[in-house]
Amino acid sequence: MYALAEIDTVGVVGAGTMGHGIAQSCGTAGYAVRMCDVDPAAVDQGLAAIDESLSRLADDGRLPASNSVSAVRNRVTGTTDLADLADCDLVIEAVVEDIDIKRDLFADLDGLVDSEALLATNTSTLSITTIAAATDRPQQVVGIHFMNPVAVMKGVEIVVGEKTASEAVDCAHAFAERLGKETWEADDKPGFVTNRILMPWINEGIRAYDEGVATKEDVDRGMKLGTNVPMGPLELADHIGLDVCLHASRTLADELGDRYTPAYLLKRKVEAGDLGKKTGAGFYTYQ
Repeated sequence: MYALAEIDTVGVVGAGTMGHGIAQSCGTAGYAVRMCDVDPAAVDQGLAAIDESLSRLADDGRLPASNSVSAVRNRVTGTTDLADLADCDLVIEAVVEDIDIKRDLFADLDGLVDSEALLATNTSTLSITTIAAATDRPQQVVGIHFMNPVAVMKGVEIVVGEKTASEAVDCAHAFAERLGKETWEADDKPGFVTNRILMPWINEGIRAYDEGVATKEDVDRGMKLGTNVPMGPLELADHIGLDVCLHASRTLADELGDRYTPAYLLKRKVEAGDLGKKTGAGFYTYQ
């Protein structure tokens, strides 16, 4: 039960940035993958994004020698029918960060997939325990939180719910490692490790810029050179998506208090529709 060797087919629900990235990584590792989204256009866009990413990795020499672009793509299929995931051994959810939507999805998956299948959520802030409670198999529900962009980021956060079985946790670690990732483990507390620390850092960087401590370029440059990180807080927020940062900050503020209150300028940017790199403008402008 819950053995890595028993995972042959992986389902991914959600074909957005995280979903297609997870599907690509699973296909690259040799798994048969079914990527599902209710929106046919999202499925097509997700598959196209996988094609583009694989071609870029191949051109840069970063695709494993044992793989070709066509071989990986042939392992990944798209669908709009959740029933096509019925025989998957592991299903990873990567839909919008809304607890009710996730609970409804997990209830549907619970009645669809085999009783031995593992169910995982890619949530970055929401409670694994609350999501798992929508199923009759909470011991088989685990957090597998990938970092963006999934294809190149090595880290994966394994999150343990109140009733998650140790065998499921071990399998999640082994699965992520099979994808070439490195893992760490977090208890089911708000924000886990990454966002609990990351969101205040991003918000304080935004406040430093908004309050005139430094230009946005120097806020980012100072943090990159001074703390040896690849991106400064404003650049990283643009990369993540300002709407995602705002939602995560609000969720954490509800759970942990005022120290997680989102920066005023972050809220204004989102209200204006400037969500970062994905919309072409955030704190910086993108072509």
